[in-house]
Amino acid sequence: MSTASDDDITPVAASERWLIALDVDGTVLHEDETLSAAVRDEIVRVQQLGHEVTLATGRSWSASKTVLDDLGLAPEFVVCSNGALVMERDETEADGYRRAHVETFDPGPVLERIRTHLPTGRFMVEDPVGFRLYTDGMSEWNLENARLATFEQLSEHPATRVVVVSPDHDLEEFLSIVEGMGLHQVTYAIGWTAWLDIAPDGVNKATGLERVRERLGIPRSRVFAAGDGRNDIDMFRWAGVEGRAVAMGQAPDEVKDVATEITASVHEDGLARALETFEGM
Repeated sequence: MSTASDDDITPVAASERWLIALDVDGTVLHEDETLSAAVRDEIVRVQQLGHEVTLATGRSWSASKTVLDDLGLAPEFVVCSNGALVMERDETEADGYRRAHVETFDPGPVLERIRTHLPTGRFMVEDPVGFRLYTDGMSEWNLENARLATFEQLSEHPATRVVVVSPDHDLEEFLSIVEGMGLHQVTYAIGWTAWLDIAPDGVNKATGLERVRERLGIPRSRVFAAGDGRNDIDMFRWAGVEGRAVAMGQAPDEVKDVATEITASVHEDGLARALETFEGM
């Protein structure tokens, strides 16, 4: 793959720019959180063409900001916490962004329901300002800006996101248990392993990105979304109506089924291959 220099890049006209929304884990980053040079170069190239390249991720804002910094990106908006949080660039803020839109819900009822089905589950709750409370056993997660809490303390404040991990179950067992929970008045997605991501009812990456698209004035026909997880399904349905919904090669079949395109896996720089289709004038 050749990398163009800045002098070789001719930006597109403002009327031709795309909103390019990228999932992070399994799309931009490998499982070990490494970033390939090919993917970084293509992201930078497409951004330099004048397209609005942003993240649409289940990650918290602090974890998303780290990825933006690694990529050298500063988009106008960033969609975090599976759509419950939309950040807007604001140079008056310490980290350069402010919370433009936040969706919350009462985590108590759903936590209680889940614990009756997963009594040994491990839990994490993120509040509207990005602080997280977690129960014992969440040691494999990023625990910056977080503290250990009892299960009862998790319900003391409104939440933007709840994460549930059940290491006692394999994925198939976990899928079956979640289907039997009867979760209502929340939006949820199941990860690659036995973990469950919960957002406010009707909130997902697509709802966050639609807010961004409207603010930027980019038509639905010029939206591009790339991802690999079940929490990308709504985003793909949204993007695929008139634009492009690109599933990574390693995505589950139900994710690929709602995509308009399938690229190579993250290990084969699938995102870079998909972005290569964007050309300058």
